[in-house]
Amino acid sequence: MNFELTEERQMLQDTLRRFLREKYDTARRNEIIGSEAGMSPEIWAALAELGVIGALFTEDQGGFGGAGFDIAVVFEELGRAGVVEPLLDSALLGGRALAGAGRDALVEQVIAGAVHLAFAHGEPGGRYDLDHVQTVADGNRLTGRKAVVMNAEAADHLLVSARSGDEIGLYLVDRSAAGLSVQGYPLLAGGRAAEVTLENTPAQALGLGLDDIKDLNALAIVAQSAEALGAMETATALTQDYLMTRKQFGRPIGTFQALAHRMSDLLIEVEQARSAVINAAGYLETDDRDLFLSATKNLIGRAGRLVAEESIQMHGGIAMTQEYELAHIAKRIVMADHRFGDTDYHLERYIALCVA
Repeated sequence: MNFELTEERQMLQDTLRRFLREKYDTARRNEIIGSEAGMSPEIWAALAELGVIGALFTEDQGGFGGAGFDIAVVFEELGRAGVVEPLLDSALLGGRALAGAGRDALVEQVIAGAVHLAFAHGEPGGRYDLDHVQTVADGNRLTGRKAVVMNAEAADHLLVSARSGDEIGLYLVDRSAAGLSVQGYPLLAGGRAAEVTLENTPAQALGLGLDDIKDLNALAIVAQSAEALGAMETATALTQDYLMTRKQFGRPIGTFQALAHRMSDLLIEVEQARSAVINAAGYLETDDRDLFLSATKNLIGRAGRLVAEESIQMHGGIAMTQEYELAHIAKRIVMADHRFGDTDYHLERYIALCVA
């Protein structure tokens, strides 16, 4: 099989990698993380201008990509550079939800970088159960709570899941709507999230249900897995460089057999993770999608933890300093396992799907 990127995807990857290498160094990222918004409007606008956001949408939706491999290419590069801007939640989850609801005018603004969204589905106590929705829709009024809503403070609109009788649907809520309370906080891996409370808050039904939410969650798993892969590549590259630079007894410590073997193990794990992401992206539009997504997310979680822990240990104390690239990258790798289902959740899900 040929796993090489198409010419268009290769151009997208090269363009995005070059931009992030020039504009998104450690100092710039730390500045963004420390800002009130937890994101950079300038970087967001530049990503939109480069067509990065448009690559997450199909041609019918106003973009020029939207397939599993398009999503994987974009998020692998974002993960490689440790980008904290909320493209996954705002552009992919929020934007694709609006596209599925036929809100073309809003989608056009999202692709242009003019509108920010937040996807509010998770609730306190829900863990990774997509069916766990206690927020209630009474007509077009919502009442309930949502937990860890990425980008909620900076969003122009929130897409909120709510239950009406036995049905779960998605609703569009304006950020300035009455009865909407957003309590924000910084995240360990960068960016900001919020606890959202709705009290008889006006909303617009989007005509999307639980199956649509599951489809969006599948997109998010591919994106999160690819992002973690990119971060693992950076962690291993930094570690290799350090091992061949740091000297002890007159020679680079990377030439010591024990460390060389450990580095080899990490490189093997990264290649396995790459194969898993390719697999997930390829099966995104098939009937076996959920089985392969769970297999991928489980492997990414296990490999990511090993890469993060080993990279930090082989670096020593320097790996814990915020001014050094690996400190942020390692956090992102570890925290990626806790979004959209961790290793244990997806192992159980994989077993259940195999038995079914």
